[in-house]
Amino acid sequence: MNEKEMFLKTWEREFQTTFKVLKAYPANKLDFKPHERSMSAGELAWSFPMEDRMAVHGAVNGRINFENSPKPPATLAEMLTVYEKEHKELAGKLKNFSETDLNKAIPYQMEPGKMGEIRAGDLLWFAVMDGVNHRGQFAVYLRMAGGKVPAIYGPSADEPNAAGFF
Repeated sequence: MNEKEMFLKTWEREFQTTFKVLKAYPANKLDFKPHERSMSAGELAWSFPMEDRMAVHGAVNGRINFENSPKPPATLAEMLTVYEKEHKELAGKLKNFSETDLNKAIPYQMEPGKMGEIRAGDLLWFAVMDGVNHRGQFAVYLRMAGGKVPAIYGPSADEPNAAGFF
């Protein structure tokens, strides 16, 4: 299996898991924030499709662009619809990606005022891993908002008989 195949397989698996966690969230609690400095649940939920969009467009176009991001929909149902549609469209953009495409350098802001470069493949992997990190954060929001946390990499207290990752 080459890197692109491994990435697409991992990305699809993590999308399915994240989608399941987002669907479990109480739709009427998008304003919930566990702390004043935290994002709201709605903002955090919207970050999943937006980060995927930024990474795939950045890898494909050779330029990371945070501008012109769509505004978040008003409801969780709409966010899920956009996330699922966007995921399919973005996966289509990566189907023809080559090893050369994965290895091209993209300008990247390393820290405020300091530019560097990131390999397109590393940008894509970063987005997946950052999404996994935020999914863990969102699972805590889910529990605090009174929802049931589904199995992620194995059983959870709310889904104790779920199959594990392997």
